[in-house]
Amino acid sequence: MELPEESGIEPDYCFYIDNWQAISGKNRIIWTVDPPPDLVLEIDVTSYTDINDYLPYQVPEIWLYKQKQLLIYQLQQNSYLLQSYSHYFPNFDIHEIVEQSLQTAYNRNTSAAIRELRKFLNSAEM
Repeated sequence: MELPEESGIEPDYCFYIDNWQAISGKNRIIWTVDPPPDLVLEIDVTSYTDINDYLPYQVPEIWLYKQKQLLIYQLQQNSYLLQSYSHYFPNFDIHEIVEQSLQTAYNRNTSAAIRELRKFLNSAEM
């Protein structure tokens, strides 16, 4: 993600949820024209993410996983505030789901974690 006059950032994953139609079919996103992703996922293992680097992009929600902990930030006014839930998935305990998935991956393997997560999501009421 790169804006003029700002240093670029490289989130690990970006998701369009509310604004998916605005970018559907595009080969390239123009950050000065197109909406920002609704949700960004950053996984800090060897790097350090400063949540305020996202302010110029106005990403509504950022999940930051660092030091074996998931932090959910939501944009409110002109700052990111730490929250206990996801705006996009209010009926899910995202912290618990992430913890269970990681535990399964550590104890068994990543494929097993993905299978269990899919099974859980398919059985859950949205």
